[in-house]
Amino acid sequence: MRAFHLILANNLVQNITNFTVWFALVFWVFLETQSVFATGMIGGIYLVFTAAGAIWFGSLVDHHRKRSVMLISSAASFALYAASLGALALVPERAFEDVYGAQLWLFVLLVMAGVIAGNIRMIALPTLVTAMIPENRRDKANGLVGMVTGVGFVITSAISGFLVAWGGMLATLIFALVLTTIAFLHLLALRLDEPAPQSEVSGEPRRIDLRGTVRIVGAVPGLFALIGFSAFNNLLGGVFMALMDGYGLSLMEVEEWGMLWAFVSCAFILAGMAIARWGLGPRPLRTLLLVNLIIWTVAAVFTLQSSIPMLIVACLIWLFLNPYAEAAEQTALQRVVPFERQGRVFGFAQSVEQAASPFTAFLIGPLTQFVFIPLMTTGAGAQAIGHWYGTGPERGMAVVFTVTGILGVVMTLIAFNSRQYRLLSRAYEAGGGTASPSLSAQ
Repeated sequence: MRAFHLILANNLVQNITNFTVWFALVFWVFLETQSVFATGMIGGIYLVFTAAGAIWFGSLVDHHRKRSVMLISSAASFALYAASLGALALVPERAFEDVYGAQLWLFVLLVMAGVIAGNIRMIALPTLVTAMIPENRRDKANGLVGMVTGVGFVITSAISGFLVAWGGMLATLIFALVLTTIAFLHLLALRLDEPAPQSEVSGEPRRIDLRGTVRIVGAVPGLFALIGFSAFNNLLGGVFMALMDGYGLSLMEVEEWGMLWAFVSCAFILAGMAIARWGLGPRPLRTLLLVNLIIWTVAAVFTLQSSIPMLIVACLIWLFLNPYAEAAEQTALQRVVPFERQGRVFGFAQSVEQAASPFTAFLIGPLTQFVFIPLMTTGAGAQAIGHWYGTGPERGMAVVFTVTGILGVVMTLIAFNSRQYRLLSRAYEAGGGTASPSLSAQ
């Protein structure tokens, strides 16, 4: 476990870096432009990059040693953050206030590319869980991964708002360069005695082999349905990526919003600790669907009134339950997919799941800005329900959240009663071990 803990610590540092840049960029752009259209576009760009790169990243993870690809990930993030800092110094500050300006969006693309480079680590880590942890303890190890992710969210949320308020993106990018250097040097000093990739042993070509990956997924009954269900969840989740920061910043100051996320992210840590202690039980797929049912029910009701306490409670519930959903999906994949293919299957799943969200993120930002906000400000919605629901831009965003939650509840109930759910549950129960030789670290 010492090797696993060292890798988790290293990932924590790099995750804090990338999460901080991501949070700070969204905060900063909203404050510069006052536009949920802009934050929606940023969410869409992130998801497009993630979906487009995930399959390739997965093949890199399968065909190379995990430590090497993680080092490459940190080096790429460093180079892109340094280029972003240079661009920030060269562009006049007022140019970023134009939501339609080329300078703003070129800068956003450059920063987001640095964040996306960190996704290689997110694909590599669950494959290391398979290699390093015995099968009967992987759900608990996945919970530990969730706990570390939660720690990263707490730290990120606490500092990102203050970084933006204090020094904008200049302070954020300098912070990112320092922490990325620390993560790189720590990993460079870490020696993993890891098994050679299959392509290195057998001499097979180091190619993406999408067709073979699809065959592996198709050979497991119900696995395509699980990926499809997650994709639909992400389709709806694009709404939250596009609007949540705009909604929160409509109710409080940026420093308060950052501190709120620092507080509610503690639920992420508690959930990870609970999973690491008690696991997910014998039926992780059932846990996945129950969690989603609760999440979407909360999403349907938390914006019925403009209330910071309701927002806090909703965020606490989401962040406590999210690690259960992530750990359940990862535990199922780690059991039913051969280890030598896990990088590509995790990458394929991430690509398909994330591919749905850009559509929503790109659609919801403009739709909310130009349809729902006017509807609840001076339009028919404000006249019909404004006397108890409230009026204004924030109420327009609230309507979108409620509709999204109702759709999520309906879809989860359909999945619970589906044949694919029963088939995949049986495949999981019949699945064999997939672990490679254990790793050790010095």
